[in-house]
Amino acid sequence: MVMPLGEKKLIQQIRRSARGGESVVTGIGDDCAVLSVPPGHELLVTTDFTIEKVHFRRDWHRPELVGRRCLTRGLSDIAAMGGELLAAFLSLAVASDVPQKWVDRFLKGLLDLAEEFKVPLAGGDTAQSAGGIQADIVVVGSVPKGKAVLRSGAKPGEQIYVTGELGGSAAALARLAESKPVGAEYSRHFRPTARVAVGQWLRQRGVASAMIDVSDGLSTDLEHICQESHVGAEIEAEAIPRAQVGLGKKKVALEFALHGGDDYELLFTSAAAVPGEVAGVRVTRIGRTMQSAGMRLIGADGKQQPLAARGWEHFKGNR
Repeated sequence: MVMPLGEKKLIQQIRRSARGGESVVTGIGDDCAVLSVPPGHELLVTTDFTIEKVHFRRDWHRPELVGRRCLTRGLSDIAAMGGELLAAFLSLAVASDVPQKWVDRFLKGLLDLAEEFKVPLAGGDTAQSAGGIQADIVVVGSVPKGKAVLRSGAKPGEQIYVTGELGGSAAALARLAESKPVGAEYSRHFRPTARVAVGQWLRQRGVASAMIDVSDGLSTDLEHICQESHVGAEIEAEAIPRAQVGLGKKKVALEFALHGGDDYELLFTSAAAVPGEVAGVRVTRIGRTMQSAGMRLIGADGKQQPLAARGWEHFKGNR
């Protein structure tokens, strides 16, 4: 069954399914959406691709979950700035042989998550691709003027924290690549959660000096903070909260927690004391920033070794 709907009918279907919101003055149906920005706020805008055979495979990922993960990527970026959500925009290109049922289920997953976070789908674009499926999600948010939490605010001697657990998504991908069964016990890969409420809590209280979401892997995303803030970092291997996966709930390998991506947790630095739980999410101190450049990993025996950024990077053929 190939995709039966033309572009106009598909847009009409999306328009009927999408919810409105207070921030959307004019949504789907015009050349541009018209958004209302709260007084004294600045706009946050992020965009993320979800590409078949790069970010998902149809034989591994149900379409509803591809839709959820697509939107989560954008929501997580807003969370990393401590932002409030305003609207989302979806550009979707599909090949002519993609079943309409797949598209419907993808949209349902995306729109169900949008409803959970109360973020309206305010527009986008549709097109026929030369092959496969490509989705580009744009999420717009806002933050009080001058209060966005950037990657560049860390200072030497601050503590490094991360939310949730790391490595669960990479562990699931490793099993999928080996054609091993992957069920609900690997939900952090299939149904990741953007930590929007945590990011807002940290920003509102001025707790986080620098922040990023862990989408490319702890080592790579920590390097982004170090480079932008001109600091170094020491990470304690034993402190990293490794995901517990599988029926036996075993901790994932340290390599997955250090370098695996798609966790969508928040990694941040702080000079203040941070509680062990924020907005219902576990928060763990994993290290500290340093004056000297570079990243180092401290083992259980206290010995240090250089920590290289070995997470995901496009165009390097590492996934």
